[in-house]
Amino acid sequence: MAAIDGLPPLREVIARHGLAARKALGQNFLLDLNLTAKIARSAGDLAHCDVLEVGPGPGGLTRALLAEGARHVLAVEKDERCLPALAEIASAWPGRLEVVHGDALEVDAAARLTPPIRVVANLPYNVGTELLTGWLTPPRWPPFWQSLTLMFQKEVAERIVARPGTKAYGRLAILAQWRCEARIVMVLPPEAFTPAPKVHSAVVQLTALPAPRFPADAKVLSRIVAAGFNQRRKMLRASLRGVAPEIEAKLVAAGIAPTARAEEVSLEAFCTLARIVAAD
Repeated sequence: MAAIDGLPPLREVIARHGLAARKALGQNFLLDLNLTAKIARSAGDLAHCDVLEVGPGPGGLTRALLAEGARHVLAVEKDERCLPALAEIASAWPGRLEVVHGDALEVDAAARLTPPIRVVANLPYNVGTELLTGWLTPPRWPPFWQSLTLMFQKEVAERIVARPGTKAYGRLAILAQWRCEARIVMVLPPEAFTPAPKVHSAVVQLTALPAPRFPADAKVLSRIVAAGFNQRRKMLRASLRGVAPEIEAKLVAAGIAPTARAEEVSLEAFCTLARIVAAD
């Protein structure tokens, strides 16, 4: 890829700009440009899309997104040390990369992008789940993005795609799978990163559905799922007691055994229960 953009290897960029990864910022840099290219390709055809990237660091994935043909890339970076390296990439790809120095939790990225929009990022570990939750819970659906192609710790990725009856199944699975198709597209070992984290990482792709998979009020569903999984060892008749009156009867009406635990209940059944509770 260096031959395409005329830029030096990432290790040289990091050394020249003094970009040692900072644990406080959740940074783990992916330096292999073959891997960053593979991640960019897994996001699909980017030629007619704007792309949001969060936490580009020295710009390995940024370069891959541009080389794979992204129409426009908005890179949101909190670490000001990385800005000169990203500016060099912007110069190599005139007019196609916009770098914003700021906190991705606070930047209104949608206002700076033109649909169709895809999000592709090696997310900082310390804010990854919070960012995902925000993207999955907009005021209106469909969201501003078509798809999310995101790097997480493997354990978090497994929670996103988990099925009922497994230990990983919980609120994150319900949240993601209610409105998206979710799948793991790549697993990376610790040694792929600098510094090497203690765990494997995985890339998850979430494709927005036109409408939620099953009808339900988002706030009611969220309240039920939170109550159920906050006390996941308890039977639902106990953990959901504070959610609605006569909860046992509502569970039965939804086809859920009152003695069941949250991890045993399907997404569809949770949505059915949410509709019953909302109708009361």
